[in-house]
Amino acid sequence: MTSPVTYQRHDDIGVIVIDNPPVNALGQAVRQGLIEAVNQGNEDPQARVLVLVARGSTFIAGADIREFGKPPQAPILPQVIAHLEDSAKPIVAALHGTALGGGLEVALGCQLRVALPGTKVGLPEVKLGLLPGAGGTQRLPRLAGIEAALDLITSGRFVAADEALSLGIVDAVLAFDDPLKAGLAAAREIADGTRTPRITGELPSPAADPEAIERYRAQLESEAPDLYSPFRCIEAIAASCEGSLTEGLRRERELFLDCMESPQRAGLIHAFFAARAPHKVPDAGGTPALTRIALLGEHPLFARLQSKAERAGIELSARSDDNTQACLIAPGADTTCPAHCLSIALLGVEAAVDLESLGADLALVVSAQGSLAELIMLRASAEQQQATANALKALRQGVVVSRQGSLLATLSKAASDDVANPHAALEAASLMLADRGWAYRGGDIDLLAIEVLGYPRHLGGPHRQATLAIEEQRS
Repeated sequence: MTSPVTYQRHDDIGVIVIDNPPVNALGQAVRQGLIEAVNQGNEDPQARVLVLVARGSTFIAGADIREFGKPPQAPILPQVIAHLEDSAKPIVAALHGTALGGGLEVALGCQLRVALPGTKVGLPEVKLGLLPGAGGTQRLPRLAGIEAALDLITSGRFVAADEALSLGIVDAVLAFDDPLKAGLAAAREIADGTRTPRITGELPSPAADPEAIERYRAQLESEAPDLYSPFRCIEAIAASCEGSLTEGLRRERELFLDCMESPQRAGLIHAFFAARAPHKVPDAGGTPALTRIALLGEHPLFARLQSKAERAGIELSARSDDNTQACLIAPGADTTCPAHCLSIALLGVEAAVDLESLGADLALVVSAQGSLAELIMLRASAEQQQATANALKALRQGVVVSRQGSLLATLSKAASDDVANPHAALEAASLMLADRGWAYRGGDIDLLAIEVLGYPRHLGGPHRQATLAIEEQRS
């Protein structure tokens, strides 16, 4: 089996190349390949400096989602990063696209980091109920300080290249169009003695900042008191200034494993997977593209769609003609959709309770409370629903697909009917919807409840919670 990581040499510079499309995720083969490639570079007598690059549109964008929920396979990421940091020859990480999560932790383990303009870096693990578990909470504070680490790690926000430079996360932003060129340029400066590499883990512990730690803790207690992992992030970052790197890494690992065992982590992972492809219609065959759509009537959504149309390659018009493929019809529109077109009724949540009398092929239900819409199959085929969902996705309108009736309207009514305990009402409604067969996937119910109706994300959604409760009763 060919490794997704290879080693080659450019004159006296050894180059480690990751090629694991689509986002160069850190699966087991990549982790093993990195260790082997670093060994090759150190054993190559003609290589003076090593460069780490990734092919495609991005550097390492994080962990391999196919490994989520499975037992870890050796080598685990902390071992890989320790191997990078222990390299006898300096390693330049050349970043482009995104370097996120474990991808940024890999870069922090290298002795120099350069980035192309437009690169973004971040440690978003907190959004999945975790903390950076491969040294991020220990190495980032050594480069950027305690307050910057608290900001980035507890929020999970992404940082643009220029800000990363100002914070000390990267050593240079180089105006090249290719990460390999940038990496080679920086490596030659190291070889020439004009740029000095540093081992991040050997930098002094960051200065203690108890005021910043207490400020971020108080902010979390005010804004997100029910969340588990952000508070563990603070504890791990605080440990970075209390002792050696080894001691800090040990504490980070303990807290990481605590997060792994948290029910919130499972809920957030469930919500993450639910959001990956809610526009996919099961068993839909070939779907011809919708490229000519008429927007009939007036609605705030139309302006948003029109702003994305040119880039999406979709022609949107205010009236239909012989070439129109579909009509999106606003409430109260005084024009009709021609018989040869797919008719899509645009509705608010309150109006989506009774869909039988619409006479439309599809219904698009939108809410003022969230950016996610629901696309309901009424008379259309699965292929027509999928084609419409694809067009909306190209226009940057997120959709959840369903059939026969509105998930969103049913959930919304249940929550409004029981304002004293809306979460319980949503959970009961989710089971009813699953029984009706309106949802293609239980996760679609959860996603709508989270994104539109404010159900707590860390619980994973009402259908997940209701299903867990039934399983507990049975056991």
